[in-house]
Amino acid sequence: MAGAASALFLLDIKGRVLVWRDYRGDVSAAQAERFFTKLIEKEGDPQSQDPVVYDNGVTYMFIQHSNVYLMTATRQNCNAASLLFFLHRVVDVFKHYFEELEEESLRDNFVVVYELLDEIMDFGYPQYTEAKILSEFIKTDAYRMEVTQRPPMAVTNAVSWRSEGINYKKNEVFLDVVESVNILVNSNGQIIRSDVVGALKMRTYLSGMPECKLGLNDRVLLEAQGRATKGKAIDLEDIKFHQCVRLARFENDRTISFIPPDGSFDLMTYRLSTQVKPLIWVEAQVEKHSRSRVEIMVKARSQFKERSTATNVEIMVPVPADASSPNVRTSMGSAAYAPENDALLWKIRSFPGGKEYMLRAEFTLPSITDEEATQERKAPIRVKFEIPYFTVSGIQ
Repeated sequence: MAGAASALFLLDIKGRVLVWRDYRGDVSAAQAERFFTKLIEKEGDPQSQDPVVYDNGVTYMFIQHSNVYLMTATRQNCNAASLLFFLHRVVDVFKHYFEELEEESLRDNFVVVYELLDEIMDFGYPQYTEAKILSEFIKTDAYRMEVTQRPPMAVTNAVSWRSEGINYKKNEVFLDVVESVNILVNSNGQIIRSDVVGALKMRTYLSGMPECKLGLNDRVLLEAQGRATKGKAIDLEDIKFHQCVRLARFENDRTISFIPPDGSFDLMTYRLSTQVKPLIWVEAQVEKHSRSRVEIMVKARSQFKERSTATNVEIMVPVPADASSPNVRTSMGSAAYAPENDALLWKIRSFPGGKEYMLRAEFTLPSITDEEATQERKAPIRVKFEIPYFTVSGIQ
């Protein structure tokens, strides 16, 4: 078994200890000061971005959330990825209890924080990090704890993310695929970078301990079953499952088999680095008339099927930093000058497939400019939008 953490520290932004829990007795509170000294030295080195610090036989692994550092210290050879993931789960647990994890929320709730630190780790090994189960026997309101409560069965169960005895009159499961596309296009129209990041979000209202199976149009699975994969299959990369999924089953036959938690959760996240054409293509022409006026013409064209519609479209067009007195006309939506971002923000509430819209804008510039002024940096145009009931990857 991988090594265990010696202690867990919660520090403020200046490195002062807010709360700490000693699990093995081989690391002292003074180690937190040494960690912060090393961290400040590290920040002076622009090449060093890793979340691990080593000093005098002690390894520190840390993450920062808001104005709080969460840090584990260990003298053993630990699985770093496991402990960093554990710290992210600790953040989720605290956010479940306090709405937001900040220095103030920790100071206001330090009794509950210590109770949670006792349950989520035992002798340096991560234990229960499912917030819904922890909230069944660690109550934030002390007045409700009049009788001695047994820990819920889920804590002593093999299935630590689901309580027993759940009952619904109507059994329902909702499954949503949410994907975000990141595309970078150069001025010649060539795609430099393209990737899709997706998540399968589930809401389950099922009685008892249901066994669920999910089948996807995953190329490896379809080929293993000897079924045709032409055009339908996708290559999933960087898959991350919720702890309820049986990983051994997935590795053997690519079957996603699980007993789901009750309520909402992310079943899996994935990434695809396939070449994707931009769903909304934007072209811009900038004309400078003399030195006192600049004219910008922007065309936006949707490159998806007519039956789909993009909503909440925001196109941010950069303009010169010294521009003023905007005069804007659009064929659809509304546009406003955002001087704090040196940009023009064009908003279109509904953008159907196969449509093209235009924007024209005129700005005045100061007439006095330096003849030898350095060439102004050209910032990229940014496009944000949502398309309901549409997946770029083609996952089914």
